[in-house]
This record gives sequence, C-alpha cells and structure tokens, in this order.
Amino acid sequence: MEQRFIVTIRQVHQRLIRGSLIAGTVIALTALGVYPAGAEAPAAAPSESATGPSITGRSGVQEFIVGYLQDAEGAVSDQAARDSTAASFKRAGRAVSFVRRLGTKAAVLRASSSLNSSQTDKLLADLRSRPGIAYVEPNRRLRPTMSPDDTRWSEQWDLTDVTAGMSLSGAWDVATGAGVTVAVVDTGITDHADLAANVIPGYDFISDASDARDGNGRDANARDEGDWTTVTGECSGDSDEAPDTSSWHGTHVAGTIAAAAGNAQGIAGVAFNAKVQPVRVLGRCGGTTADIADGIVWASGGFVWGAPVNPTPAKVINMSLGGYGSCSTTFQNAINSAVSRGTTVVVAAGNEAADARNSEPANCDNVIAVAASDPDGNLADYSNYGAAVDVTAPGGETHPSRSGGILSTLNAGTTRPAGGTYEFYQGTSMATPHVAGLAALILSRKQLAPATVESVIKANARRLPGICSGGCGTGLIDAAVTLRAVTEGKIFESTSNVDIPSHGPSVDSPIPVTGVGGNAPSSLRVGVDIKHSYRGDLAISLVSPDGTVYPLKQSASWDSSDDVNAIYVVDASPETANGIWRLRVRDVAYFDKGFIDAWSLTF
Repeated sequence: MEQRFIVTIRQVHQRLIRGSLIAGTVIALTALGVYPAGAEAPAAAPSESATGPSITGRSGVQEFIVGYLQDAEGAVSDQAARDSTAASFKRAGRAVSFVRRLGTKAAVLRASSSLNSSQTDKLLADLRSRPGIAYVEPNRRLRPTMSPDDTRWSEQWDLTDVTAGMSLSGAWDVATGAGVTVAVVDTGITDHADLAANVIPGYDFISDASDARDGNGRDANARDEGDWTTVTGECSGDSDEAPDTSSWHGTHVAGTIAAAAGNAQGIAGVAFNAKVQPVRVLGRCGGTTADIADGIVWASGGFVWGAPVNPTPAKVINMSLGGYGSCSTTFQNAINSAVSRGTTVVVAAGNEAADARNSEPANCDNVIAVAASDPDGNLADYSNYGAAVDVTAPGGETHPSRSGGILSTLNAGTTRPAGGTYEFYQGTSMATPHVAGLAALILSRKQLAPATVESVIKANARRLPGICSGGCGTGLIDAAVTLRAVTEGKIFESTSNVDIPSHGPSVDSPIPVTGVGGNAPSSLRVGVDIKHSYRGDLAISLVSPDGTVYPLKQSASWDSSDDVNAIYVVDASPETANGIWRLRVRDVAYFDKGFIDAWSLTF
C-alpha cells in the first residue's frame, strides 16, 4: 500500500483554535510544524553586532604581543625580547622571531607556525610566568561584524539571541554559504523578492497530476501550486480535519536557509549567499514515499528514471517532513545514496511531543535529526525528543506570542500563489533549516564528508539554556562557535568503512595527522559514527601515534540501542599531534554485527 506524507497545517490550525498546541499524525507521515501565528511577541534580544566587532583568527594564533616591566631588558632590547621568550616557544615546539615594537613599547613576536587554541593557552601561561614580562596577548585579527539592514532583522531572535538563538552574527564574519547548494525537499517554492536571487532551478517529483495541481505531474517546474483543501477530511478521512488554506511550507523553509541579506527588506537567511534548489515532493494531501525518495536521489546528483540529471547537485538536503513509523527501506536506501555522493541530509525530529525513534525519517541512519527549542531556550512543547535526536535548533513557539515563532518568507495566496509576504511559524520544520543553513556555512569554508559535518555541528553545540526533558541531542546549535572550530582548528577524517566482526578481534581505522605541530590539545574531539545493531557490545578506544590507548566507551550489555554516534573529548596533551591515530573497536559478544562508518579528529 502506498504511504503518503501529509502536510499538517490544516489539522494544527484547527487544534490551535480549540487551544491545543499539537496535532496528531493523521496518516503515516506529515510535514513538520507549520503552525499559524498567535498574538504578541517577547522582545528579541539585541544582535551581538550591537556590541561592536568580534575577534576572529585565521587558522590559529601565530603572533603574540609581549609587554615588559619597566626595568626588564626586553623593554628596550629587541634581541632580549626574543631571547627571553625563546625557551617558552621551544617548549611549544616553535621557534620565535622578533617582528616590531608597538607605540606602547610592547614587542610583537612571531612563532614559526600557528598554534591551536589549546597550544596557545599553554604558551601564554608559560610566557606569563617568565620574569620581567608584564603581560602577553595573542595578536588576533579583528574583522567588522556584519549586521544586515533587512527591515525585519530585529524580529529574527532565532538567529541573533545570544541565549536562545543560534549565535549567527559572529559566524557571518567567517562564512555566508557562498558556493553551496541546499536542496529543500518540500512543497516547492513561490516567487518572493527576498528569495529570488538565491533560487536555482529544481524539479517537481509529484507523480499524481491532481495532487500536483499543475496538470501534468512530474516536470521541471518546482513552483508550489498550493496544498489547500476544500472538504472536511479530504486527506485523512478525519472529521476533525476541516478545509484549510495553502501552507507555502517550502517557501518558509527556504527563507530560513537562504533569504537574501543586506537588501533593505524583510529577513536574512542563515546562509544568505547559498543557493536554494526546490525539489517538489509534497502537494495536495502531501506526497508519496516513492516521490520523496526520488527527490532525495535527484537532489544529490543521482539518476532518477525519466528525470534529467541534476546539473547542480546539492551538498545539503533539508527535509522538514516526517511522521510516525520506522524508517522504510526505500527511505534509507535513498538517504544512503545521497550521503555516498557527499550530501549531508538534515531532517526534522517530529512534532508529536514523543520519542523521535518512532518518527520517520528522523529515525533513519545517516541523517542529522533536529529537535526544536522555544524563545526561552527550552525544548519546545510540541517537539519530539530522545536518543534519535542529534541537535536542537530554534523552532519557535507562537502561543501566546506570534513573534515567538520563526519569521520567514511566505506567500499571501490562500489557495493559488499570490504575492510574497512574511509569517511566523513554529515546528521542527522550522528548526531543521537552521541546521541545514549551518551545514552550508561549514561547507562554504571547508569540504567535509557528511559524517564530519554532523560531528562538527554536534561537537560545538551548547547546553540548552532552558529545560530539556527526554533528550535534545548534544544541545542547541551555535553557529559562531562551530565556524570558529572549522576555521581555526584542523579536522582530519576517515570515511572508509571497517567491518567489526562479532565476538572477534579488535579492528583499527587509521587517520594520518600532518601539519599540526607540537602536541595534541587537552580537548581533542573524537567524532565516532559506528553502525551496529547492539551498541552495548562495543568497546571503543583511541590509540595515539605512540600506542597509548585512551578508552572512549566500555561495553555495556544492558545498552540494546543501535549505533554509536557520539563526540568524545580526550586530554591528549601528552601526545605528539602528528602521526597515525587509530580508532580501535571490539565487539565483545556474539550475533550482532556492524562497521565503522566514519570518524574524525578535531585539533
């Protein structure tokens, strides 16, 4: 029997009118979380840019400003300034040279190569302990912080609020998404002045012409023709499902990802220089599993019978859709094929206020599953939760204040498309494009495998400032911290699969590390992605180049969950950074099996 994805706007709208926040799933799968707005708004926190420029580095710290006590020889002698610090630099694995004197009489000294944050901290502590030195500071690079002139920027708390938002302003000093295409697998898109510059041709994969409402089913026009209904129970047979207007769901999602910035109108997208490719799979009464799977494959550059090859394959896919049920083989195969082509797949966790392990495609492998938070930094009342969730992002809460939702682009038409407008929505559908946009920012600076993109996002999330009950992944995404890690740190990864034999010997997956210099950091981040049907059977360790073993995970017979997808932080400061690092895994029990899918090191 054909499964169908149903857009839940109309059901949620009716339940909100009756005072309920959450709509139940009507058929198998639903587009997630477009809830019409409520009333007044909590004030958005001021943009970080109001405090002035942020401090950023390039690929680490190489120059240091050293101030000397008045009677110290280094205060007057350039040679003494260098010589008095040489031993400290040597302990950091670097030579040192004198650069110049400042007007303040401090000396600028340069290390022979850059130091990462951990190495910098150690060198600063060493230098500050030297006699005659009054102070030492990194000679960091300052850049102007972008603050867009978009007229409704102040209402985008989800991007700017330093407590409950994703801290985006600082990230834009590093990346804006240029050169990355994000496919929005959704209802298609409508014309909008705030999106036009960033939309590239997509495809309409709705095979049923009556559901597509364009008269011909699949075609090269991804325009959203509307998903309104006119009859009670038209899509579900549920008498609670009254007729409703069109949602323009895909247009809202696309605006969060890549609405133009600095154009003195509307809003700014997370990755405002990225391109959005609309892939239409949801129409009247939603869309089928088969159409959505084809949309995933095509968006990532795969072959789909009857459709032209995608000339601009997406590096990121956003799927703000889902519903109750296990991950289908059709979905998993489509997702796996996209990931194998280097495409990161970001999906919504679901709006049932339930465990996301029962929500497809959040429970599929090889996806980043996103829960939603409210303007106070709590897990949103409607959001799914649990071990299947990877991270949380702002999804909004329009009750009781409409601007507590996520403001984005929309269309004014009630049935067919009309003019462009803006609206506040809430849902994990709205949280997901924040993460897809962050993935685009990362990939515009560094080409990484999907597993590493996920690892970096998760590793640099912060604890939710509010309440999370049931599991919110590694926390609330933080764009500024994530981009700083990508640009200042060094990331090494392995995406070669290594089989793990059941009740067999340990297996190793190697990563050669070069060009770091000195010792490893005290907070070496180890991202691990292992596919296994009983993760409690697994014992996992990190092995340094000299053979030192750092246990990461012990076997635990009670842990019957699938897979290991985690970030481990290791104090590896005694170890030389360069050399062959290994992830060592042993399955201590019988029957279940799996493999190392990918792992990474962030120095």
